[in-house]
Amino acid sequence: MTDTNIQLTSLISEDNKLTLALKHIDMPQPGADEVVIRIEAAPLNPSDLAVLFSVADMTTAAQAGTEQSPTIVADVPAKFMSAVKTRVGKAIPVGNEGAGTVVAAGSSPAAQALMGKTVAVIGGGTYRQYLCANVQSCLELTNGTTAKEGASSFVNPLTALAMVETMRAEGHKAIIHAAAASNLGQMLNRICIADGVDLINIVRKAEQETLLRDMGAKYIVNSSSDTFLADLTAAIIETGATIAFDPIGGGKLTSDILNCMEVAAARDMKEHSVYGSDTFKQVYIYGALDRGPITLNRNFGFAWGVNGFLLFNAIGKLGTKTVMAMRKRVADEITTTFASHYTHEVSLAEVLQLKSIAGYSKQATGEKYLITPQK
Repeated sequence: MTDTNIQLTSLISEDNKLTLALKHIDMPQPGADEVVIRIEAAPLNPSDLAVLFSVADMTTAAQAGTEQSPTIVADVPAKFMSAVKTRVGKAIPVGNEGAGTVVAAGSSPAAQALMGKTVAVIGGGTYRQYLCANVQSCLELTNGTTAKEGASSFVNPLTALAMVETMRAEGHKAIIHAAAASNLGQMLNRICIADGVDLINIVRKAEQETLLRDMGAKYIVNSSSDTFLADLTAAIIETGATIAFDPIGGGKLTSDILNCMEVAAARDMKEHSVYGSDTFKQVYIYGALDRGPITLNRNFGFAWGVNGFLLFNAIGKLGTKTVMAMRKRVADEITTTFASHYTHEVSLAEVLQLKSIAGYSKQATGEKYLITPQK
């Protein structure tokens, strides 16, 4: 450990400005059930960008500060200020997860057992050099697993597993997933193949079809194809899928999925009903790649639901035994089933460069950024 500790913060001020900056903070001292982790790798997830940029208009972003200590300043539209009033004036640490080496530990046996180990951690503020965390927020990685390999051990892996467990808990038997070529989508594909769950993958590019097919995916439909709705309906008929997870959010994809589910369900109806089929159809929105309105063209009867899907809420419904089994599976399969692939690595200072922001803010499928705070 050193005397230097730096963290990345996001601040919205009363003058309608967002300021992103690197702050020098004290080195943490662990309590009895805490450890200090030298953060060596932390992913940039869409959920992190929501904290980092909040409601700011990033087209107005301007570079300031120095090369070693850069800042970014952007305008926050006045109409959004009331929505973020609880964070005005507060420099919020950014980063939901990461991984590194335990360099100090509290007095409890659980904390001492992690001393010197490589762990993944969740809980906020991981875009810093040294983080103090409760042992319950840590996942000990298997021997030989690097911090880079374990950096994305929580958000994407547990979200993918929670999707499958939610499907089971709610009585569905197959899943539809949009933006399916993402890192999370690839994990979900591997889980479903291993667990014998039918998964319909929605993509929008031919190369994404090839990627998933080469991974062993059976059902792949392309939303940019002229036959998309027919292809999706055919896949639903074959699999019986009645639950979907959509990270896009805006637009009419949710509506298209519900309508195709209804067409598939209505094939078995003996008599016409103005209320549609009695087959319940569920779509969960778990992202906001499209921040526009969700358009629903109501041709899918009355047995349906559209809800938000947040990891922490989802696992809270699954029970401790199930969640502990999920965490163990992630640790055991972090370099296989739950492997993440990064196309760019950036330091804390490089995160606050306009060129980098232009890249990771696109949230492009197949491009994932990793922060290396010790760089």
